[in-house]
Formats: sequence, C-alpha cells, structure tokens
Amino acid sequence: MASTWAKRVGWGVGGAVVAVAAYLAWWPVPIAPVAWSAPAAPGYQGVHAVNQRLAKLQMIDLKGEVGPEHIAFGKDGKLYTTVLSGNILRMNADGSGQEVFANTGGRVLGFDFDAAGNLIAADAVKGLLSIAPDGKVTLLADKVGNDPIRYADAVVMAQNGKMYLSDASTRFAPKDWGGTFEASVLDILEQASTGRVIEYDPATRATRVVARGISFANGVALSQDEKHLFVNETGKYRVWKIAVDANDLDIAQTSPQARVLLDNLPGYPDNLMRGQDGKVWLGFAKPRGAAIDNMAGKPWLRSLTLRLPRALWPIPQPYGHVIAFTDDGKVVADLQDPSGAYPETTAITETADRLYVQSLHAHGLGWLPKP
Repeated sequence: MASTWAKRVGWGVGGAVVAVAAYLAWWPVPIAPVAWSAPAAPGYQGVHAVNQRLAKLQMIDLKGEVGPEHIAFGKDGKLYTTVLSGNILRMNADGSGQEVFANTGGRVLGFDFDAAGNLIAADAVKGLLSIAPDGKVTLLADKVGNDPIRYADAVVMAQNGKMYLSDASTRFAPKDWGGTFEASVLDILEQASTGRVIEYDPATRATRVVARGISFANGVALSQDEKHLFVNETGKYRVWKIAVDANDLDIAQTSPQARVLLDNLPGYPDNLMRGQDGKVWLGFAKPRGAAIDNMAGKPWLRSLTLRLPRALWPIPQPYGHVIAFTDDGKVVADLQDPSGAYPETTAITETADRLYVQSLHAHGLGWLPKP
C-alpha cells in the first residue's frame, strides 16, 4: 500500500515537473526575440565615475500625483509637468499654485511649446497632440500614412515650426500592453528595433518617417543649428545624431546622414533636454544589468523570462544618473545617486538657478540648486 502511494506521489511530482518545464519552454509570449551583441558594460568609471552629486534632492510635493516624466517652462513662465494620471500640471517655479492644466485621457510623456504657446504633446496612447493655452486638446497626428503611431514618446519643436516625434515601438502600444513601462520592457527584450523618428509639418499636416530601425526610440533634441536630431536608442545604450532631412533612413544601413554620437553608455538613456550653454541633458531610466546583457545572444532565454512572475523579471535596481553633453558628443557633466532614492532619473530641466529632475515613477518633483 505504501509503495503504491509512493508511486502515485512520484508520478504526481514528475507530472508537475514536466508541466512546469513545458510551460517554461512553450507557453506563448508576445515577443519574438532577436539576437544581438551587447557591448561589455563600461561600468562607472572615467567621466562616469561614481559620485553623489544627485543625492539629497529637495522635493516639491505633487499632492498625490506620481511620475513627473517631463518638465518644461511655458511662455507664461509657469512650470509644466506630466504625471501618470494623465494630468498635465501647471505651477510656479517653486511648486506653489499647482493646478491641473489639462488631461488628455492618455499618458503624455514628452512635450514642447510652439511659437503660439500651445503645448505640443507626445501622448503614448493618443499620438501627437496640441493643447491650447485654454486647455483645449487637438489631435495633430496618430498615423504615418496608414500606419498608426503606437508609442509616441518625445517631441521637439524646430524654429521653422516642424515637429520631430519619437515613436518608441511600432510593435508594442502602451494601451494594449498594460502601460508605458510594460510596453517598453517587451520592446527592449525583443530587440526587433522597430522604433522610429517622425516629422510632422503643421503647415501641410503631413507626416513622414525621418529614420527607423531604432531599438526603442526615446528622447529627441535638436542640435543648435537645427540640422540634426539627437535620438536616444534606449535598447542599445546609445545616442544617435541624425540629419533632419533624412527620409525613411534605416539606421542599420551605413549612411553619412546618421552616426552614433554616444555609444555603450552605462545605463538605459531616456529623455533628452536642451540645457544652457550648449548642453544637452540626458537621463538614465535604469543602470545596465548583467543578466539582460548576458541574454543578448540567447533569444530563447528572453522568451523564458517573460514566462516567469513579474517579480522575477531581470529589471535593474534604481540608480540615479544624469549626464550632459555637447553637440559634438563631449560629456561635460555627470550627476549620480547610487542609492536610487529618486527613481528613474529620466532627464534634467535646467533653469538659471535650478536643475529639476524628471522621473517616470517618483512621488514628487526633485530639484537641486545650481552650484
């Protein structure tokens, strides 16, 4: 009798092991991973030597709002920021007088202001929007031809009125995959490099693809002469410099119109913001993780990862880090907080006397007085 019971238990355990193994090997996942060669992580050395310059931030209470992902000052002198709820907040530079300026019904990630004072928004759910000073929301573009803009991420205005928008992924739309963070994880794990940069011309209402083939196209900024775009390729730890007059350029193909400006960065580059004195500020959403880099050439292992509970996904721990560089790619500032107390330091908004820190998930607006 005992022997029979032991056999049943053994068969049960064996069956469970087989079932788990089958699940880990074959359960459908939404990504079709592509093998790539991740460069060896440089670590925190040289111009990126470990420091505490981003520690001990002063905080502006956002009254329950979360995720001041982008910060900019409008023509009215007010500070504007976007938050997870879909609200766009407006306030004085010291955080006083907070109010809801608008709510798009989506999630605005990046924005800029046009010459008329309209807030031009990259809404990850809605597309490219214009929000008038009275808060009225108008859709500018949600397609390129017949192809939807699935993940509007960042936008920058040129002086000639044209707008340059990053469409982070043409595979994973945040509205379909649980939100912006979840969709970004899927895209970066897959490495299909479907991100692109789009130009929108308000004079003709035409959209066109400037460049494509980018592994999670993220922050965008214009060079000082506005002949080039700087574009963060988050999934491959680098920044591109791309001619604004490029047309449907595949960055995988060698071209004089595109080159890597900053390569093999120590983290995942996120937003780009023009600062003062010719600087461009770049923030890192997360530091590099050895587990993810080690899976670069193992697509099957990345598929297996998504079959694990989310708590077991190889997401790196928070690490505060922002840098500034010049148009020729020279790093001129590096600010860190190894404790990661302020999560996802996605960029810096610089004023005459302050550095405001952008973040995807922080529960307040961090800032530092300028030295």
